[in-house]
Amino acid sequence: MNVPCNRIALLGGIYSNYLALEVALRDINYRGVDAIYCLGDLGAFGPFPDRVFPLLDEQGVQCIQGNYDHSVGHALDDCQCGYTDPRDNYFAQKSYDYTLKNTSDTNRCYLQHLPKQRQLHFGRHRVLLCHGSPRRVNEFLWESTTTDHYLDVLLDDLEIDCLFATHTGIKWKRDLNAGRRFVNVGVLGRPENDGQTCVWYTLVGDHGSGPVDIEFVPVHYDHRRLAREMKGEGLPEAFQQTILTGWWTTCLESLPSKERKKGRF
Repeated sequence: MNVPCNRIALLGGIYSNYLALEVALRDINYRGVDAIYCLGDLGAFGPFPDRVFPLLDEQGVQCIQGNYDHSVGHALDDCQCGYTDPRDNYFAQKSYDYTLKNTSDTNRCYLQHLPKQRQLHFGRHRVLLCHGSPRRVNEFLWESTTTDHYLDVLLDDLEIDCLFATHTGIKWKRDLNAGRRFVNVGVLGRPENDGQTCVWYTLVGDHGSGPVDIEFVPVHYDHRRLAREMKGEGLPEAFQQTILTGWWTTCLESLPSKERKKGRF
């Protein structure tokens, strides 16, 4: 697919955080982009999953399918999140059961038919958008444990210049051989375990020469309102505390040691 543009916006996991999504889309419109893409996991974690869909539709956001979207779309038993720790899986199941119950049949059908990846020609760059990795939708590509060699092999195999993913919940980027890039675009759904309550999206620019430009953009939204709504919907207090404090209280066992040491827990 050819994209005749020089700037696009990439959204990571929304996790039902429609309040952050509203703010992000307003900011994107103010800055001006040629296209907006969401890299999957529209639901999860937060309240009122159906509120995300009309916002995406109004702005023409093109989505790909994350593990959550596949599970909810097909009404599977769990979220296929890729956790191995029993506590992480306990909270993942709480989140998944709520999201599945509160996603309409129409929106589940939409999720079921989303593409798993999108390949673009962005300016002179060949770009792939995926959720976890091109090899597995729920693969965790962490900054501290993902080698340049592994990323170079991925890009070589796919014959691309840039690879964009999400899934881990923490943004990062890596410059590779021949001006190529890997970028984890972060997520809109929850803060990234750094004590800040903001969330993030990514702007990608092409100026005709050199590697693509990457800008991580913070999104400040009414996180206290989101926490109140989570409480009203009976979602776990541990989720509410993450929204209020910026520190992860769940999914900790999935973090490599270097990333976990940066957090409070």
